[in-house]
Amino acid sequence: MYLQIKAMINPSATGWIDKFFTEQKISEETVFMDSNIFYDKVRNTGFIYGHIISFETSAAINTKGWYKEEISKVALLNTLYGVYCFIDDNTNNNNSATFISKVVHFYNQMNPQGFNLFKKILPTNSPSLKLEKIIDERVQTNDSIISKNFSHLVTNALLFIDVLAFQQYLVHSEIPEKYLQKIEETIINTVALALKVKSKKSQYDDLLIKLFEASIRYSKFSTNSVQNLESLQLDYLTTDFEKKYLVDLAGMALWSDAEIENEELYFLYSLSQILAIPDAFVDNSISKTYQFITTYKNEIPYFNYSNPVKHFYDQTTQSVVTIITRNKNRLIKEIVQSKELMVLLSHSTIRDLDEKEKKKVKKQLLEVCKTVPSLAIFLLPGGSLLLPILIKFIPQLLPSAFNENREE
Repeated sequence: MYLQIKAMINPSATGWIDKFFTEQKISEETVFMDSNIFYDKVRNTGFIYGHIISFETSAAINTKGWYKEEISKVALLNTLYGVYCFIDDNTNNNNSATFISKVVHFYNQMNPQGFNLFKKILPTNSPSLKLEKIIDERVQTNDSIISKNFSHLVTNALLFIDVLAFQQYLVHSEIPEKYLQKIEETIINTVALALKVKSKKSQYDDLLIKLFEASIRYSKFSTNSVQNLESLQLDYLTTDFEKKYLVDLAGMALWSDAEIENEELYFLYSLSQILAIPDAFVDNSISKTYQFITTYKNEIPYFNYSNPVKHFYDQTTQSVVTIITRNKNRLIKEIVQSKELMVLLSHSTIRDLDEKEKKKVKKQLLEVCKTVPSLAIFLLPGGSLLLPILIKFIPQLLPSAFNENREE
């Protein structure tokens, strides 16, 4: 049973990795002794499916109010550490400092094209701070900042590839040549073949491809490079994690209206046969995928594409409210000190402001945002589009005497 505690970790603040290891105290424990148990636990968290709903940690972490990127950061760190403990268990060297050093070296080896993160890291930074910056980059997709602002596909859906590559690194002391390119191409080709097998096509299929396209980093995206399973080159896959992950992703791609038809089943069992994966795992994969998707379908981004504009607005509003809530005290203090802004905001609760007043509110709020580092998002290009959400939410934060104006 988990120890229920209130999470004190803030994955958006400097020092969160050291705090994670301090709170979890897992440097004193040996975890995930069995590879099958480890993989099942990771899959149950949603990490395999690209939609994380929990963490497998010794002390429970409350993620209420967290951004998807923050959840992904902790999940990636926690899963990498689980693999590290599993692979290096016999060395009795599973302390956090050694782990962090190895992960930083691992990511330095990866150094993907266009990955300019390492130019941003100063030599004086501690290994844990370097890793924080690396993980921050890894959980993002390859979309541009502008595209991210208007898309709900902002989190790297193929983060488990990092885990697979890290496992290879720990075993061989290096990442095998072209491993990352090969594993990405294999996943894309397998998912593309699975989608071709489906008898019922849906808009979800296209979005899933777009999600994977935005997540790859080392290979060119193509869904037409292979025509059948026999064309896939899978000999380089040597671990159960790699093979199970491929089967699970294929099963997820086949999921449609909660049905897996005979031809689709044949595809999955044929794939598992090529990979030398037992049929029992395919049965389990289908069951687990069905259970996970039916439970969380309304929360998984690539199943909610029917109204992307509404989804974007809902997600953006949630993000802005989270930022405001986290900086509530500082924000209120700055607003109260601006008497004219207080008056205008007060009036806005009982009547519509004219254009001149709206411009004043916008200008003065931007000045307030300059004084609170976490509110810098409103100063970025396009940030003004978020100001109406800020203006709408502020009255709920201010003292009751202020809100009473709404009843006049």
